[in-house]
Amino acid sequence: MNNRLEKLSETIVNYSLNVQAGETVLISCNEKCRPLVKRLIVDITKIGGIPFVDMMDDEINALLLEHTTDNRIPFIQARKQYDVDHYDCFIHIRYTQNEFNDKNVPSEIRQKIGKATEKIDDIRINERRWVLLNYPSHMDAFKARMTNDEFYNYALDVMNVDYQAMYEKIKPLEALMLKTDKVRLVAPNTDLTFSIKDITVVPCCGKSNIPDGEIFTAPVRDSVNGTITYNTPCPYQGNIYTGVSLTFEDGKIVECHCNEDNEALKKIFDTDEGARYIGEFSLGLNPEIMDPMGDILYDEKIIGSIHFTPGRAYEEADNGNTSAIHWDMVLVMLENYGGGEIYFDDVLIRKDGLFVLDELKALNYNLK
Repeated sequence: MNNRLEKLSETIVNYSLNVQAGETVLISCNEKCRPLVKRLIVDITKIGGIPFVDMMDDEINALLLEHTTDNRIPFIQARKQYDVDHYDCFIHIRYTQNEFNDKNVPSEIRQKIGKATEKIDDIRINERRWVLLNYPSHMDAFKARMTNDEFYNYALDVMNVDYQAMYEKIKPLEALMLKTDKVRLVAPNTDLTFSIKDITVVPCCGKSNIPDGEIFTAPVRDSVNGTITYNTPCPYQGNIYTGVSLTFEDGKIVECHCNEDNEALKKIFDTDEGARYIGEFSLGLNPEIMDPMGDILYDEKIIGSIHFTPGRAYEEADNGNTSAIHWDMVLVMLENYGGGEIYFDDVLIRKDGLFVLDELKALNYNLK
């Protein structure tokens, strides 16, 4: 176990962030993450980096947000500005204890903070080096239906996949996506078409998210037509939505339904104009993640899945859509989840989660 923590720390410092001597690194974490944080401090210092640690408490942070007033927002903005001005790299380690802690934060406050810090957040995401990961918690084990020890071992295996080898396997898929215009997704209660023509394609192999394993682009903003129905839980701002179904006309969400509160779902998509358009299309490729657990950092990497994301596009693969939201929603297309097909320019490239083209079959790993 300790060896795998050491390997994870070395991967984050030397591969994901590629920390250089003299660079400052801010580690934001919960106190439960101490074993990994201690390794990170040692590894950052070993190469001449300068580590700093910001211990957080999710319950306290949620309470602060819940009681935030307009006169607190400039201080939140100033603190975020300080961080991007003074740190070269960021490591954010989450420790899930209760995903409903922040469910009572008013949406108006979230929107005001988002608007006040939008440009700063863009700098942190697009101009700084960062890593986001979850330290395995008892709540994560519960969501994954595992014992605590089982999930701890599973999480370390998932996070420590060989990302460099993964990148080599992804290259043919990247080349194919760069040549593709029309994409069609077919699955239970799903038939969706859109274009990805001339949009950048970005392989993700351990540089920002851990666990990682995906390749993303964005649809041409007004090209999306049809319906998609997600078959995994969709957590968002302290609530969890299931059975989410979205119908598009010329890029815009014109209908939305779920198994819970449809009005609450609609309110999210009414956040701003861009919330009803898609900012990301991605294929999940991590061979160690087979089932959803209700945590997007894991679920969006499920091998044989896709995620189709309402809201803001990433600068790396920009289709022009801007929004205060970026909500990754996952459709698993493995046979045991109902199956599905992906077509690129009317050619079948993946069926029931398995790539069918010879040049892409290495991405199936040991799936049958």
